[in-house]
Amino acid sequence: MSLDQLVRDAFAQDGVLSHAAEQFREREGQTQMALAVARTIDQGGVLVVEAGTGVGKTFSYLVPALLSGERVLLSTATKTLQDQLFGRDLPRLVEALGLPMRTALLKGRASYLCLHRLDLARHDPSLPERGSVRTLAKIEQWSKATRTGDLAELPGLDERSPLIPLVTSTRENCLGAQCPQFKPCHVNLARREAMAADVVVINHHLFFADLAVRESGMAELLPTVRVVVFDEAHQLNETGVQFLGAQLGSGQALDFARDMLAAGLQQARGLADWQQLVGAVERGARELRLAVGKQWPGAKLRWASASPEGVPVDEWQAALDALQQAFEHAAQALDTMSELSPDFVRLHERAEQLAERATRFARACPAESVRWVDVGTQLRLVESPLDIAEAVRTRVLKADASDPREQGRAWVFTSATLGDDPKLRWFTEPCGLDDAEVLRVQSPFDYALQAALYVPRAFPKPNDPAHSAQVAQLAARGAGVLGGRTLVLTTTLRALRTIGDAIRQQFERLDAGRRLEVLVQGELPKRVLMDRFREGAADGRAGCVLVASASFWEGFDAPGDALQLVVIDKLPFPPPNDPLVEARSQRLESQGRSAFGDYSLPEAAVALKQGAGRLIRRETDKGILVICDTRLVSMGYGRRLLAALPPMRRLDSEDAFDAALLELAG
Repeated sequence: MSLDQLVRDAFAQDGVLSHAAEQFREREGQTQMALAVARTIDQGGVLVVEAGTGVGKTFSYLVPALLSGERVLLSTATKTLQDQLFGRDLPRLVEALGLPMRTALLKGRASYLCLHRLDLARHDPSLPERGSVRTLAKIEQWSKATRTGDLAELPGLDERSPLIPLVTSTRENCLGAQCPQFKPCHVNLARREAMAADVVVINHHLFFADLAVRESGMAELLPTVRVVVFDEAHQLNETGVQFLGAQLGSGQALDFARDMLAAGLQQARGLADWQQLVGAVERGARELRLAVGKQWPGAKLRWASASPEGVPVDEWQAALDALQQAFEHAAQALDTMSELSPDFVRLHERAEQLAERATRFARACPAESVRWVDVGTQLRLVESPLDIAEAVRTRVLKADASDPREQGRAWVFTSATLGDDPKLRWFTEPCGLDDAEVLRVQSPFDYALQAALYVPRAFPKPNDPAHSAQVAQLAARGAGVLGGRTLVLTTTLRALRTIGDAIRQQFERLDAGRRLEVLVQGELPKRVLMDRFREGAADGRAGCVLVASASFWEGFDAPGDALQLVVIDKLPFPPPNDPLVEARSQRLESQGRSAFGDYSLPEAAVALKQGAGRLIRRETDKGILVICDTRLVSMGYGRRLLAALPPMRRLDSEDAFDAALLELAG
């Protein structure tokens, strides 16, 4: 039987999927996407699919991929979806389809406990804080029982814990085959299982990190895979550029200095002047930071000439040279210790790599790349390509390759949001997929019935100092009517704090019985915030308002009555003073195109679709989306942004908004 027919049978009303998934019903869009994926697997080639919320895209690519009998690589943008695919969706489908398949989960090093570094942390006299001692004890106890070493399995571990870098490895500090814990190493176990599996679930970070350094086993894995699926593909370009450029940070230098000092004093005391070598690296990093002077935390300094903007060239070059020389002197000393311990072999390699990177940043920036300096408590020098198009064409798709293993491979890229035009150019152009087949599958939801859009007319302009306070007032009023169930999405961290504080003040004026719990991103781990919000007013607890930014615009799923009001403070245009945004805009202008129409507007449309997508997650959900930016209705480009949103009914007045709230509150 053909793959096409196998897929049709699986998605039929009484097919195997009706037994594998609760509330399964035949959806035309889901079957349409699944058949397109099956055709791509049969014929080879590249398929790009935008599948609206509710289509069920996960089953649409998993079913044909599994039924094909081919070896499959699945890549996601987030570890959350990675864990969901591996722990829930894949086992359920493999069982329902009756397929004897082995599946494996592969993450980056930072996700796994490093047994060697755990041993080192036990004897580290300078743990970051007292709480770290308790956390370390919890990790040690868990380490004796875990099979995978995946830290996501450890309940209660804060992903922001300063202890995590001390008990995980990086490419820089891993000892490889020389490690005393090499045989039971969790990273190596995960890689061995991946090499033996029929379906391997990875994430985009791991894919591009490996593409950049060919280090994690993907280089051996990919040639044997004939079907590759990128889910949450809208993040592919921004993830890729992080790994295909170069970075050098003062934090990297200080970490190297700390590790060199510890190894030197423990294993080669008196054989080199470790304090002097370390001091030179630390001074170099400090002088580089001082050369930049006082800057706003989080500032990004353009770097188009010999030094970043506003930084004296002589001071900058002198500091960069001093840091490079410090790395070179460290490398020379470490080279003489290589026979003493594998730690010194790895430290020598790190010193040489850091020296080479410092040399790279002393040279001019290559064409089609952009440089800048991130300023915080630490300093980070960044060089980035403008997009991943060339890398995808030549190193991923290998369009020019004559290797027979590259012939007939199927590539599927999918997401709920990939652009706002029929050809999905927002996604395909920077990802080098201009010749791909493009399919858009609409959401099955009845948005006109399930959701309403309100754009308040009498509202301060987005740059007005009173704007955030008005957003807070509107959100608090809506949350008060609904008993919580409100998500506020902000475009900046400053607005996040201002709006969060203002909503809290609004509720503090109320009686204790009418107060709601205000959750603000950054105050608790993301997982805790999401779980608490989904609980809502259950078990007699107060309802919730969640104020969030950045990562909560996408990937946050609160179906049912848990979320009924989404408030977006401003249109999410890319920041015009960001060096990468500037460089991309300048390239478009040099090509005779419009930076606003061809870059800023599509970026805002996609982000707006992502934010709006938090509201309706099931056929039974109902809610209101509020966008507190009058430009949406007063500017000509607002029509394009409105057209990018789901077809919700419009609320044209404050009275209509209040009535809709009361109807939701029931």
